Amino acid sequence: MHTPMTGEFDAAGTAIEGALLGMAVEGEKPGGHHSGDGDGSCLNCGAALSGAFCNRCGQKARIHRSFAAIWHDILHGVLHFDGKMWRTLPMLAFKPGQLTRRYVHGERAGFISPMALFLFSIFLMFAIFSFTGGSAASNTDRLAESQQISAMITALEKKTEALKLDVQNGTADKTELLEAREELVSAKQALNIVAKLENQALPYPDAGIGKDESDRIVSFDSDIKTGIKWLDDRLLSGAKKANSNPSLLIYKLRSNGYKFAWLLIPLSLPFVWLATMGAGGGLRVYHLYDHAVFTTYSIAFMSLLFLLCSLLARSGLSFAWFALVIVPPVHLYKQLKYAYQFNRLSTILRLVLLLAFIAIILALFFLTLLFLGILG
Repeated sequence: MHTPMTGEFDAAGTAIEGALLGMAVEGEKPGGHHSGDGDGSCLNCGAALSGAFCNRCGQKARIHRSFAAIWHDILHGVLHFDGKMWRTLPMLAFKPGQLTRRYVHGERAGFISPMALFLFSIFLMFAIFSFTGGSAASNTDRLAESQQISAMITALEKKTEALKLDVQNGTADKTELLEAREELVSAKQALNIVAKLENQALPYPDAGIGKDESDRIVSFDSDIKTGIKWLDDRLLSGAKKANSNPSLLIYKLRSNGYKFAWLLIPLSLPFVWLATMGAGGGLRVYHLYDHAVFTTYSIAFMSLLFLLCSLLARSGLSFAWFALVIVPPVHLYKQLKYAYQFNRLSTILRLVLLLAFIAIILALFFLTLLFLGILG
């Protein structure tokens, strides 16, 4: 059983993993921060040392072999990326266009790379949501929701028992009983979802649908026809499982959302290219790499913004969600204008186009997650 404590250990491990992955993308070497000229040969490649770093492989001349150095490396990766974090985040928040442009044009030593920041933001989001229960809803709201669903389950159980007697006596139709059972199963599954969000044991682990009733509830799987037999069979089987246990499908969607968040980048690139077509006076001024930097920095910022708003809302500041309506368009405007050097009118027109594209991108991303969840 997945206990809250296990989830917290998993979350901590994921945060560290994300930081270390970010360090790997940045190309940073583990080790302490003591500076000074080294003498002798590099312990990694054997080259003669003439400074604080090896001229051949880049390893630091002075290395540590203490246990404290291991924790220093972890904290170094999680907290500051050698100081780059505190230079990158303010620019990402307030001058995203300048950050994108400066990074594309070669100023990279002082900033975190887009991919490293993206990885760190996604893993940080996963870790924090694992600690806090995965939602901005308060504990009071969750308790009230659980109580309402429990009351509904009690009422539906009484209704089902009464309909059973009526069917036996011939005073009610069997269809009514089947519909009542479907409502009861749905309510139990909804309570399971709330328990899953709180990392609690499922109150109705066997809340499924009998074979005789499953055919009535399966509806969206009948039109799944790709022409590939094994794929059609997998989709049909997955759809039936999703209908009988939607809480499991929601869990898969959440899990896959973190695992496949990187898909947002390739999905966005064609649309960013279309929205910025003609930038700089020609189609060849900006390359796919430039659009990738723009896209990755933007997604990293939106991830961190969503995380911040979620934490603020969970703390009782429910109006923080309004920031998700106001901030993204403003941020995209500034990033478009200064990264691609558009004038004001051109930026506004391209922003409107890009916002429409974002709706398409998110729909494609959700459909991909749904497909993967059903496919299992």
